[in-house]
Amino acid sequence: MKSYKVQELMVSLSEYATVDETATLFDAVVALEKAQAAYQGAKYPHRAIVVLGRDGQVSGKVSQMDVLRALEPKYAEIQESSNLAMYGFSSKFIKSLVNYYNLWDSPMTDICKKAGEIPVTKFMRKPAEGEYIDESASLDEAIHQLVCGYHQSLLVTRDNKITGILRLTDVFDSVCTAMKTCDFSEKHA
Repeated sequence: MKSYKVQELMVSLSEYATVDETATLFDAVVALEKAQAAYQGAKYPHRAIVVLGRDGQVSGKVSQMDVLRALEPKYAEIQESSNLAMYGFSSKFIKSLVNYYNLWDSPMTDICKKAGEIPVTKFMRKPAEGEYIDESASLDEAIHQLVCGYHQSLLVTRDNKITGILRLTDVFDSVCTAMKTCDFSEKHA
């Protein structure tokens, strides 16, 4: 089995959806759509947008979930609303929050109008320390960081500069491909 380095599996930052810190929610969505169209030959489309600071360095990431949460600002009132089911709350209780907080009480057209006004910096997530990995790191190390940090992607660095994104989907695909090369004939005989 081949021993991969992060650099071999990452998506170059130049191929990824990026916006600067002055962008709006709408700008971020358009950038993601353009990057997905340009990256069409790939097995998996991009699912996030990278936010670049004035210095051109990554200052944040925006996931598809971040975009949806940004469209309804009242989600901020519900701490970790997307994780309530993990803590044993019933779907009936979670649905009751929609009524209690008047979530999505405005028509989609009104919410979408706001998309041009909401700055990306208001809902982007700043990368945590554990979301960076050197491009020369092994796939084993990357898997460890993805699993332990429960990340969908890692920012890949070389000399403390971000050069790309290592996506969980690409890591998962390479692990599955490696599994298919295994000889299971003894177990299935």
